[in-house]
Amino acid sequence: MSTRTSSYRQWLGPVLWSVGLVVVGLVFRGPLVEWFTGARTKDAAAQVAPAAAHEAHGASGHESPRPSGLALPPGPLPAESLEYARAAFEATERMRVALARDALEGLDTRGREVAAALRALAGSLKGAEGTKAVEAGAEAAERLAVAKDVDEARVRFGEVSRVLVGLAEADARLREGWHIYQCPMEKGFNKWMQRTPGLENPYMGRRMLACGAESEWKVEAAAKPAPVPGEVAHYTCPMHPSVKQKEAGKCPICGMDLTPVTREELESGVVLIDSLRRQRIGVKTAPVKVGPMDLSVRALGRVTYDETALVDVTLKLDGFIHKLHVDATGQPVKRGEALFTLYSPELYAAQQEYLLALRSQVAAKDSGAPERADSLVHASRKRLELWGLTQAQLDGIARRGEPIENLPFLAPASGYVLEKTVVEGAAVRAGDRLYRIAPLDKVWVEADVYEADLPRVKVGQEVEVTLPYLPGKTFKGRVGYLYPTLQASTRTGRLRVELRNPALELKPDMYAEVKLKVEGGARLQVPESAVLYTGPRRLVFVDLGEGRMAPREVKLGVHAGEAYEVLEGLKAGEVVVTSGNFLVAAESRIRSAADHWGGGEHEAE
Repeated sequence: MSTRTSSYRQWLGPVLWSVGLVVVGLVFRGPLVEWFTGARTKDAAAQVAPAAAHEAHGASGHESPRPSGLALPPGPLPAESLEYARAAFEATERMRVALARDALEGLDTRGREVAAALRALAGSLKGAEGTKAVEAGAEAAERLAVAKDVDEARVRFGEVSRVLVGLAEADARLREGWHIYQCPMEKGFNKWMQRTPGLENPYMGRRMLACGAESEWKVEAAAKPAPVPGEVAHYTCPMHPSVKQKEAGKCPICGMDLTPVTREELESGVVLIDSLRRQRIGVKTAPVKVGPMDLSVRALGRVTYDETALVDVTLKLDGFIHKLHVDATGQPVKRGEALFTLYSPELYAAQQEYLLALRSQVAAKDSGAPERADSLVHASRKRLELWGLTQAQLDGIARRGEPIENLPFLAPASGYVLEKTVVEGAAVRAGDRLYRIAPLDKVWVEADVYEADLPRVKVGQEVEVTLPYLPGKTFKGRVGYLYPTLQASTRTGRLRVELRNPALELKPDMYAEVKLKVEGGARLQVPESAVLYTGPRRLVFVDLGEGRMAPREVKLGVHAGEAYEVLEGLKAGEVVVTSGNFLVAAESRIRSAADHWGGGEHEAE
């Protein structure tokens, strides 16, 4: 250290002490705003334990008491105060390096440097909010300077770090160039800041130098320990569950304070897992919430013909096929197009009778008695119509004046030939079905719905249809009909969807996926990944806080997306384990088995 720096410190020290004494003598304020727990801050004399209490604390392992609450400046510091705070940060970093090496050398000098910087900071605040909190940090630094062992120094280091982290939480400029970590095994204030990114834990030292995880620039409220109901069965270590002893104390493996485990917790399967182990095994949690749950019904379907539009071509008399104009299955036809020509002696004779009736009608008009001739014409013409001839064909026969030997028969509808049962030259009889024609401009999709989903399906409900043949394309329609029967072999019901098919993209016998959405309303729900299946039971692990996780049986309702409806067992706001729950469940079973058989534990005397 240079002569100039030494003389500067010799001058600065008395000045800072004088400013601190003046501020303490002039500033008397009421209770300050809560910093951690909301408890009222007592006066400066009550904030630091007396010497006797300090010695008793050291005898019990120097465990840091929970703070009653300190209020720090709520916003950015003035320029002068900012420099004092930065000086305290730098001196504290040098103390941290020593504690990480389990060393006491130099802590007396560094502690006084931190105390001087914090008292100067308190003086620069001039009685503003947070003055007493900074002064308490300065007193903790002075106690650190005279600490008798490393454990006591670490307790005081935590008290100083609490003030500095609180200052950095209020003024983001103090965070520049610093990393912040937290130690899950430290019972007091467990955060520290350091310049380098590598973990160097000042609370654990060399025995667990890399213990810790990244944290936030935030001083959380000190949580009150949860009440432990029932009789204490034993004390165990969250890091080493095999350790069990009858009295409270330290873990013989890592030195961490043992946690009480009640008999009620043993019977219910409660698991104790600290934050570090939770991070290592990948435990994640999520809250139970009430929200809209839209149910989705999916069904496998098949494209088929519109049965109401099918047309059969059937002969009403005997004959012989002379020529086939439509000679292949699948061939498109149009209404009025010739399908085949037919020779039929019966049909030929009927044409002759029709022509004779027409001639007799002309002769009767000349003789003045046309009534009987008209009835003959009407009867012969009607017989030809019933056999399948059109009005145009009958008029053509009348104009021609002689019968047609091979008379064409026309298509009664437009569509595609589904079936063809005749060949050229075949003899046909009355009643034979020669063709079946189906239009494809409108098709049906028939889907099989599971029996449990049938109550959610209604006629007129909107549906979406997708096909593997057309990836990315969706057809929208409505449920046209719900069949009243159930298929016994598959235990499914069937629904029908009618779809337009102008481009003939939907081909009969294609597979299709039918999706129906049903608005389920607001329901209590839990993530699907939180549920464990154990035979007939459904379990979740509820995070009780303080590292405790308890299994709980739940009754589930409908499943929608990635969530289950919760009917019984949970309430909104509770937190459940969503990742790593199989490992938590395994540990719960192992602990229960170990307690039942009384073996496998490490007895700490």
